[in-house]
Amino acid sequence: MKNYKAIFKVCLVIFFSALFVSCDSDDDDQLVEVVAPATYEFLREGVSTVSFSGQTTRLNQADAIYNALNSKADDGSGATKFYTEAQIDAMFADGSGFMDAALNGTGKKIRSKTSAGCAAGNSATQAQFDDQIADFVANVVPAWTADASSGVPGKLTDATRSIHVNGMGHEIDQTFIKGLIGGMCLDQIVNNYIQPCQMDSGTRRDDNTNGILSSGKNYTDMEHKWDEAFGYLYGQVDNAKTTDLSTNLSSTGTTLFKYLTKIEGSNDPGIAKRIFDAFKLGRAAIVAGAYDVRDAQANILKIQLSKVIGYKSVDYLEGYMSKMSAGNTADAFHALSEGYGFIMSLQFTNDGNDAPYFTKAEVDAMLSKLSNFWTVNNSDLTSMVSQIKSKMSI
Repeated sequence: MKNYKAIFKVCLVIFFSALFVSCDSDDDDQLVEVVAPATYEFLREGVSTVSFSGQTTRLNQADAIYNALNSKADDGSGATKFYTEAQIDAMFADGSGFMDAALNGTGKKIRSKTSAGCAAGNSATQAQFDDQIADFVANVVPAWTADASSGVPGKLTDATRSIHVNGMGHEIDQTFIKGLIGGMCLDQIVNNYIQPCQMDSGTRRDDNTNGILSSGKNYTDMEHKWDEAFGYLYGQVDNAKTTDLSTNLSSTGTTLFKYLTKIEGSNDPGIAKRIFDAFKLGRAAIVAGAYDVRDAQANILKIQLSKVIGYKSVDYLEGYMSKMSAGNTADAFHALSEGYGFIMSLQFTNDGNDAPYFTKAEVDAMLSKLSNFWTVNNSDLTSMVSQIKSKMSI
């Protein structure tokens, strides 16, 4: 590792799988080579330095909570019953009570990682997720087989699907998990782990430069923080370390990676490669101690991952209007529930300058207009779509 005494002007040139960075100073000319590997695989003395098992656990926990919010529990007795609020709260806040024993006792908890980025975060947003759990148990579950109508929770059916909604028409499993895509997955990546408040905290930069490893581990703290960000996107993908995730995509899990694959296949082909390449090059730059290159890749990730939230917000708002026009209310409310969750997620986006594309106040104002699906105004939705497209350049 080298320590550089001057401020360098960094120029990036990608040739095959290698990136060569030409650095000029007033004192001398030097060439720093940062190699971007074909896959996300990094070794030290032949042993992998990549670890993100905690992120995989949390993504699996999120899937389990999603299931608890749209189905009944099976306690093994042969009888089925709904999860209680206490049970779902325990999964969300305490990381306990999951049917899959592997998800219990891990020390991994979702609520504490929701709206909790070191560069952002708002406890009031955490409470919005608590409220959705309480609403589901108190209002949706008791009316599971009743007919839903305006102000009345229950089951809503059309020619395409059946859903279970609260009195405002919200399908809680959808509002919750789509909100968590921004509130946990995106927030932990763009407002936490790739931020200087994590990357360079304490002595992490000097330790990384000097090859000082985390206690008992084969990686530096900085390497690990970047890998944890990687894990919040790719943590449920088989062979995520060695697979070229820009081309070999599959809809895994219910969170951010699933919707990246949807955007790759529709709105923005090529976005998956831009994101995967930025993760690889940023990690390689950390190994090389090229922190300007690392930060440039972090900015790419902030903008490109935020676009996933923007695209899906627009898609679901427009989908609602189309489905209502076709007379399919249940399908429309399902889409609007997804849109509601993605609108929640907009406050966790990052424009590359560490500001959200939409503030919490702006998001809450949009959510207020979406509070009652039975009376929602299409002109409000059209205005939201226009704002999102304009602000996020999508």
